[in-house]
Amino acid sequence: MAKPRELRRRIKSVQSTRQITKTMEMVATSKLKRAQDRVIAARPYAQALAEVIGDLYTPALAERFPLLRQPQGAPGRVAIVLLTSNRGLCGAFNANLIREARRRIQELEAAGATAELHVIGKKGVAFFRFTRRAVASQRVDVGDHPTAAHAGEIVTPLVERFEKGELDAVDLIFAKFNSALSTPATTVRILPVTPPGRKDRKTPDYILQPSADAIVERLLPLYVRNQVYRGLVETAAGFQGAQRTAMKNATDNAGEILDILRRTYNRSRQAQITQELAEIVGGAEALKG
Repeated sequence: MAKPRELRRRIKSVQSTRQITKTMEMVATSKLKRAQDRVIAARPYAQALAEVIGDLYTPALAERFPLLRQPQGAPGRVAIVLLTSNRGLCGAFNANLIREARRRIQELEAAGATAELHVIGKKGVAFFRFTRRAVASQRVDVGDHPTAAHAGEIVTPLVERFEKGELDAVDLIFAKFNSALSTPATTVRILPVTPPGRKDRKTPDYILQPSADAIVERLLPLYVRNQVYRGLVETAAGFQGAQRTAMKNATDNAGEILDILRRTYNRSRQAQITQELAEIVGGAEALKG
């Protein structure tokens, strides 16, 4: 059995760790609320963009706008944009995103395509640097508060290359924020743009000013940028949720360890006191004899 002094040192160490994890849990909870608000605020705009593009889409428009042109056959060169976090202590959050990226790369390469990887976030950058996987571009400056400007900086070069025919498709891998406990790694093809279906709703009778061509020309880049922005804010919210869960589990586990250590310490101390009493009684009996 460990000595009481050693047990006291271990109890103090676990108490300090528990205080840190509890503080991190509270910070993540506060940040999660703001990140969740950004996700909710981004969804109506994205839905409105998708509905307007779906209403205006015609096969003739698809021929005139490169972002709408679907590849003939399997795509030859695909850019994969992987979104991860800059920090850890969030369970398997980043590992799931990286695993999804590797699965997608293997799937594309098995189909004969060339996968070009673009990584956002320190954890993804560090992993692929460790595995010596070539990365076309990387960024670690987005952080927990992504903006539409960040999304534009990420996707604009890819849009230009897609329009020139240097890329056949662009896939986005991010953490889809369903709830604080559900953030599955998700792959979405953002280029070419696939107009959403109307879902049996009637097509509005628009009076267009300017023309449909001019409207679609402006909306398509906005739609693609918004797809990336949604991926960024949902991944940021997912990270805060994953970190809160991980820190709560760590705090609970520390509490259980403290209970075990305290019980062990009490038994050890009791045994030590019993031994001292026995030695005193034994010494007194020896003196009488």
